[in-house]
Amino acid sequence: MNITGMSEHWVAARIKQKGDSKCIPWKSLKDLILTHINVRKRVDVFALSIYGLVVFPKALRHVDESVTDLFDQFDKRVDRVS
Repeated sequence: MNITGMSEHWVAARIKQKGDSKCIPWKSLKDLILTHINVRKRVDVFALSIYGLVVFPKALRHVDESVTDLFDQFDKRVDRVS
């Protein structure tokens, strides 16, 4: 969850097991969007939330860890096509 800009401890405290996936609750991301001091990180977390909740839904009101990995790859500008 490098995209959030938060510490590993913050992430580990919020990750939940939902079925066969690890997810982070929408409420935790919403709180981060409203309070993060870095505006770019706010936008990144908001986009992550939209994709996680709408495009790749796996658990109700939770964002799957695999979506965060995808966004981390985008942030690093990794080209998955080649």
